[in-house]
Amino acid sequence: MLKTVPFDRLRTTDLHVDAHYTGRRSGNAGDDPLPALLSVDSQGGFRKRGKTQGQLTMLVLTSSMDDPDWPDTLDRESGVFTYYGDNKKPGRELHETGRHGNFILRKIFAAARAGAAGRAEVPPIFLFAATGVWRDVQFLGLAVPGASDLDASEELVAIWRIAGGERFQNYRARFTVLDAPTVSRAWIDSIINGQRDDHLAPEAWRRWIRGGRRTPLFANRSLEWRNSREQLPQDREGRAIIQTLQSHFTGRPHAFEHCAVAIAKLMIPDIATLDVTRPSRDGGRDAIGQMRLGRGASAILVDFALEAKCYTNRAVGVRDMSRLISRLRHRQFGVLVTTTCVDRQAYKEIKEDGHPIVIISAVDIVELFRASGRGTADLMSAWLHEQFPVEP
Repeated sequence: MLKTVPFDRLRTTDLHVDAHYTGRRSGNAGDDPLPALLSVDSQGGFRKRGKTQGQLTMLVLTSSMDDPDWPDTLDRESGVFTYYGDNKKPGRELHETGRHGNFILRKIFAAARAGAAGRAEVPPIFLFAATGVWRDVQFLGLAVPGASDLDASEELVAIWRIAGGERFQNYRARFTVLDAPTVSRAWIDSIINGQRDDHLAPEAWRRWIRGGRRTPLFANRSLEWRNSREQLPQDREGRAIIQTLQSHFTGRPHAFEHCAVAIAKLMIPDIATLDVTRPSRDGGRDAIGQMRLGRGASAILVDFALEAKCYTNRAVGVRDMSRLISRLRHRQFGVLVTTTCVDRQAYKEIKEDGHPIVIISAVDIVELFRASGRGTADLMSAWLHEQFPVEP
């Protein structure tokens, strides 16, 4: 069972990763548990202690985790948290937001790259997500700017979006959730009192402050295959996106193969070539391609095969997967793109037998398109008609 901390204990409790922190049940802004828990204000995704233009002593980032246009996500297996800034509508310059969230992002990422002196200026960053129950929140972890497996240019990126025909920019920030299962109340209180004592801080935080080394909180899956619910979108808009995709290619399975190629390139940016084979000569493979490993003259190309399944009312089964598996040559891997899911038996056999196959299911497709700025059925439809028009 997940740990749940009641409201009357918030001022004295430690922070535990994935624990729920309970607010009041009055039905107003006073229900928010974060002011009692961390002595921050009760509004917005950015909560802070200290001065925006001066020294920040604490930063609290909160997310509903369900905004389809700005999909904040936590990859629990890698410990990387993706967070979008607060310029989410046109009409303002990138840094001119009401709570100065984007200014703060720019400030802390610049400090994190400025050596030991800069890191000392970065405030502890506490991540929270809404639980969907009143105003209760879940603690996701203690974070630092950037990620060790990303180029510095990818850690904080200003991206363009369009809304109502107007273009505007917002930040996409990447943080590392540190291997700190518990954050002590003693350290939190020292921060609130304005005398931060890092002797009380988690070792992963002290290690980063001293030398810049990030120690992520990795969480390997206990089951190596996803069940059908985990492969299908559970929200209404996500289901609408997939239905739009399925409807566009009804009766045109070969046309969907070209779309599956585009989806695979979103999932695997290092694909160098990927060509759809002719229907009569594909030998069981809808596309064949090469992925580039490495950079420049040291790079190598690895062959792979792709299969596309535009299903509506059934899962990809063992027989479907056997078709792809049987045609993988030595040292090749496979990619399956499906608008539904892979059934349990087929998924289990892939993992247990060690077949190198990347599964891109319906929920993955939705997440990829949301991350690329096409997070609604209307935007998906516009893209499909532009890229894969229905021939008269």
